[in-house]
Amino acid sequence: MHERGAYTFCMCPGGTVVAAASEKEGVIVNGMSSLARDGENANSALLVGIEPKDFPSEHPLAGIYYQREIEHRAFELAGGDYRAPAQLVGDFLEGKESKALGNINPTCPTGVTLTKLDYCLPEKVSATMKSAIVEMDKKLNGFKLYDAVLTAPETRSSSSVRILRDEFCQCNISGVYPCGEGAGYAGGIVSAAVDGIKCAHAVLSDEH
Repeated sequence: MHERGAYTFCMCPGGTVVAAASEKEGVIVNGMSSLARDGENANSALLVGIEPKDFPSEHPLAGIYYQREIEHRAFELAGGDYRAPAQLVGDFLEGKESKALGNINPTCPTGVTLTKLDYCLPEKVSATMKSAIVEMDKKLNGFKLYDAVLTAPETRSSSSVRILRDEFCQCNISGVYPCGEGAGYAGGIVSAAVDGIKCAHAVLSDEH
């Protein structure tokens, strides 16, 4: 058994995979739906939990360095021109490099390079993904469709650092309240909203 969680996130009906790189020589993808939601595909992220113990060091920014390493490997793997590495789900599960697309056309606007995602993803991540796809297919038949396209990596689902704060949710700068995903206290829309409410209550408590 793999001692980490995996879950789907950001389901985009009629959506598209989008390029989301913010640094030179790094590849990151995300997903979105336009208002009409009339695209050919649906897409969502398949995320695997990463813990500080997975980081290569104990440096305060080790999570960012780890993230950058994955993004740079993806950049190089796909050809060094900001295309994204991709692989058919069936090939991914069988551990073989993809050579040709099936019935699903990828939507990433910068293009994709068919390859083997094991070359850029940490082994623990790809192993957990493979187990998760098989288990999810038992609950949602067709989830492991052979021709479905995996496009990688989505490394910005949550912050890889946390800004420390006190009992009033303030950081070491008085009056500054780090909260939500960017500050490292949430991992999605709902948890970010809950943390925002928590910080709002902290602000009111501090004022009394």
